[in-house]
Amino acid sequence: MSSDVFSKGTRQRPRLLRAIENGPGRPPLAAPLDALGRLRVLDPAVGPLRAAVRKLPLSSRTRDVLHGRWLGHPLHPALVQLPMGAWMSAGLLDLLPGTRRAARVLVGVGVLTALPAAATGAADWARLHQPQLRTGLVHGLATSAALGLYTASLAARLRGRECKGRLLGFGGLTAAGTGAMIGGHLAYRQAAGANKAEPVPYLVGPGWHRVGKVDAFPVGQSASASLGEVELLVHREHSGAVRVLANRCSHESGPLSEGTVADGCVTCPWHGSTFRLSDGWNVGGPATAPQPGFETRVGDDGVLEVRLRQP
Repeated sequence: MSSDVFSKGTRQRPRLLRAIENGPGRPPLAAPLDALGRLRVLDPAVGPLRAAVRKLPLSSRTRDVLHGRWLGHPLHPALVQLPMGAWMSAGLLDLLPGTRRAARVLVGVGVLTALPAAATGAADWARLHQPQLRTGLVHGLATSAALGLYTASLAARLRGRECKGRLLGFGGLTAAGTGAMIGGHLAYRQAAGANKAEPVPYLVGPGWHRVGKVDAFPVGQSASASLGEVELLVHREHSGAVRVLANRCSHESGPLSEGTVADGCVTCPWHGSTFRLSDGWNVGGPATAPQPGFETRVGDDGVLEVRLRQP
């Protein structure tokens, strides 16, 4: 009998282990949210809309403000808290007696603050990769629907149609919540707006590291090199100075070594972020984080050595 129990346990154990290793299964919302980035049917709308946003007559300073370069991270996630907070509070008040006026004010605050939030979101969206653009378009459609429903809700409340206003408000809250969920997927799953250069300090050890013969890098041109897992941009100047930055742009991982160099700065070929070669400071968006830079020296044997610059 004991041998039967042992053999039964032996047969069941691999199945149990497989269940533990495989986990509880894929989260139910992961598949449809991931599928948004593969919806090529959205591309005919994405292309013209992105071009229109990029062609808006805005100065580079204004675009940097919208991107949040002055803040050090995207401004859009901070601004969306204003309409979402107002609308959620209005929804709660709509369930309570004697709160018509307060709910009406909050709906109006949400409508007004949604406009700058949408402007910052559009500026960021137009500088993303294609799968992110598709997801972002659906996010924008959902939040636009929320804004439309809440605008109609406010109009109904002002005309004294409280019941209709509340129903439209709950519809708007549903659309806003859906848009927020998709926006979270865009930010965290697809890493839109995240600093792509953040891992560099953890991948480069302390001290000086040999990169290669300095004569192997052309004068006046940008070249790429490798330091373990980290790609480097190496720019050897006519003066003899050698500037080295992490090669993958902090905005969306564009190869800076393929960008243009002018006035001591390099511009990313993908989305136009501009970094100072001397220290990696982001002097122009859409990047909101600086580029990791390296101190340089040339040894007696002519080998270029680099050390990660402390922020």
